[in-house]
Amino acid sequence: MHEETAATAARGTDSDWDWVGADDWQPPTELDTGIPHTARMYDYYLGGKDNFEADRKAAQAAIAAYPALPLLARTNREFLGRAVEFAAGQGIRQFVDIGTGIPAAGSTSEVARRVAPDARVVYVDNDPIVATHARALLASHPAGHTSVIEADLRDPAAILGHPALRAAVDLSEPVALMLVAVLHFIRDEEGAQQIVATLRDALAPGSALILSHGSPDFASRHSADEGARIYKGASAPLVLRPRAGVEPFFGDFEFTGPGLVQLPLWRPTAGHVATTELPDGWQDVSAYAGVAFKK
Repeated sequence: MHEETAATAARGTDSDWDWVGADDWQPPTELDTGIPHTARMYDYYLGGKDNFEADRKAAQAAIAAYPALPLLARTNREFLGRAVEFAAGQGIRQFVDIGTGIPAAGSTSEVARRVAPDARVVYVDNDPIVATHARALLASHPAGHTSVIEADLRDPAAILGHPALRAAVDLSEPVALMLVAVLHFIRDEEGAQQIVATLRDALAPGSALILSHGSPDFASRHSADEGARIYKGASAPLVLRPRAGVEPFFGDFEFTGPGLVQLPLWRPTAGHVATTELPDGWQDVSAYAGVAFKK
């Protein structure tokens, strides 16, 4: 479905949908810019400009505690690109990217359409500035197949039942569900495992789960503890999980090689040369990544 068609259909059913031209974009009036938001902190790590003073101060404190954070953010963005390219190469033409963050180069839609121009992408984020800014940018691409939903991962049923998602995605066909650097903001007591299980269960055979997750397995204990402390004042806490806490998110989906690995090691080259060695300075990239398919 083309953007203008999806937007028109959604306007009739959901007041969140207000597509605007990029020149008309303004921060939503309900936005509390005094509370650091994880998406805007991530934008700062990537060198973006869509962040506020509170986001910058929190991000700078996090970098002081864990200097590898900007490298981690870039590496995560690169993983996203490789994983989307791989999934599209396997024939998947539908992508649901939850916790998308501020739009940036190498986005899901950009990569997917490079491989498959007919790919359809639904972005989901709970930050009003993300949703509004994404719509403004995407409005300049009327021939695309992209939708933006303002929703929270903690309510997977609302995401799956959202009219804009239903208009853009056929859940009876394979979908790439993307949970990239987002689950470490969901507490166990909020039902993190059940949230992902609900989303997995809605997918058709042949679907893929693309996931990356922060972990304490590679960082110093001090860095992990300090990062968790800093994020207590942000819009969501930081819940770093060891490998044993990340792997169950994939359920009975089957991993594609190289499986669940340290973030930079997931198919690090176009030819996927298997390696267990990281370049100097990359050993502290504290996250896991994996792609698995539903049988």
